[in-house]
Amino acid sequence: MTRSSSGFVAGLTAAAVAAVGFLAYQASANAPRTPGAPNASSSSPVTTSKTARDARHPDALPEDSGKGRRVVYSLDRDRVWLVGAGGRALRTFTVTPGSIDPAPGRYLVTSRSISVTGTDGTPIEHVVRFTGVDGVAIGFSAAVDGSAPQPDPEVRTGGIREARLDGNAMWKFATVGEKVVVVR
Repeated sequence: MTRSSSGFVAGLTAAAVAAVGFLAYQASANAPRTPGAPNASSSSPVTTSKTARDARHPDALPEDSGKGRRVVYSLDRDRVWLVGAGGRALRTFTVTPGSIDPAPGRYLVTSRSISVTGTDGTPIEHVVRFTGVDGVAIGFSAAVDGSAPQPDPEVRTGGIREARLDGNAMWKFATVGEKVVVVR
């Protein structure tokens, strides 16, 4: 009898934790936009063609990306930079964007989740959200299984997928309130 009741309690606990995580994700996706950030209800068109600004130095930090400690995300290059307080890029990596791009501008990290299920049904980890577009949360994350999403333009997704090691670095770097600068 003890074994079956402990298994039942463990199952209920796991279900409760999953439900709370899902509700927290929904709440953060519908939270008011960050003061000073571009209007979350303004939708920007999905960029279909990506061109590098400087083909000779594709990983160079964009000049128009601000000052100080920040996360920089280039829509045209599908690349992220983690920039230290001195303005030097500490890490850069490529990402796979969702079907909805945020508007270029300055944002703050609004919420984080250690693990949730992505809009595409994939278990993801180290979710760092910084805005929303028409009710869709926009943020960085990594698939637990390491896979890259196969973009489906018919599904509205705001997840910007990173490799797991890059997602781990983002998680350590971008706490709530960290600056995120989105550039073309």
